[in-house]
Amino acid sequence: MASSPTLRRRRLARQLLRLREEAGLTAKQAATEAKRRAPERSWFESKVTRIETRKIVRVRDVDLQTLLDVYGVEDPEQREAYRRLAREASKSGWWVGYRDILGAGTYIDLETEASRVRTYQLLHLPGLLQTEAYARAMIRAGGVTDEEEVERRVEVRLMRQHILARSDAPRLWAVIDESAFRKLPPSVAAEQIRHLIDVQRPSLRVQVLPDSVGPHAAMDGSFVILDFPSDPSIVYVEQAGGSALLAEEAEQITLYETVLDHVQAAALSVEDSRAWMEHRIAQLD
Repeated sequence: MASSPTLRRRRLARQLLRLREEAGLTAKQAATEAKRRAPERSWFESKVTRIETRKIVRVRDVDLQTLLDVYGVEDPEQREAYRRLAREASKSGWWVGYRDILGAGTYIDLETEASRVRTYQLLHLPGLLQTEAYARAMIRAGGVTDEEEVERRVEVRLMRQHILARSDAPRLWAVIDESAFRKLPPSVAAEQIRHLIDVQRPSLRVQVLPDSVGPHAAMDGSFVILDFPSDPSIVYVEQAGGSALLAEEAEQITLYETVLDHVQAAALSVEDSRAWMEHRIAQLD
């Protein structure tokens, strides 16, 4: 399985918070004790809090070991497990060479280690299911005019899709609104819809949410729920201007799972969706 440094950072921060709480210490008390044990290092309450909230991206080994001392973690194997986790968290993801177009790359990094991807898409098709031609057309439609940048963005999008070919590929369940099909560029529509049909398998399902459903629970917009084998789920919500919101609170996850349950129930079945897409291709001829 591909390794996600972002996921490792989340896990390390969560476990350090748990250790502090189990030790019965406030962040201020932990910092005071860390300063007593390692006076040569800079320790403040805000530093402990920033580590626990991932504001400090890379936790130095000397600081990690001090915190483990403060929290009473003495078992050598446990300590080494935390140190290994911190080393993995400090690495760079495969996407780092595309940082100029991806920014922090947080979503893509997390996507590499998801065990399940559940999504509702309102206006465009999921990135993991886009053909090269469709991806190129959408990137250009988004206002990117420099051809080199267009090709690099297409390259990244296709590289993301490699996770679907892995032996441990995530299960993918996509609900796509009919409006996304209406916005397909005519020159790529048939090929793209055929791809959606052909790529399906038991672990990869596509449902169409037709206009005939009328108002529904997900009209606020697209979102993706990423599930992981040993970590809490995350919701990625697209916002205006290309920005994104990563929701991590349990209440937020439950809310979006409920919304997705509603649109999955309202959408055509997988079989009926396939027939709907076949009919759509026939209409294009």
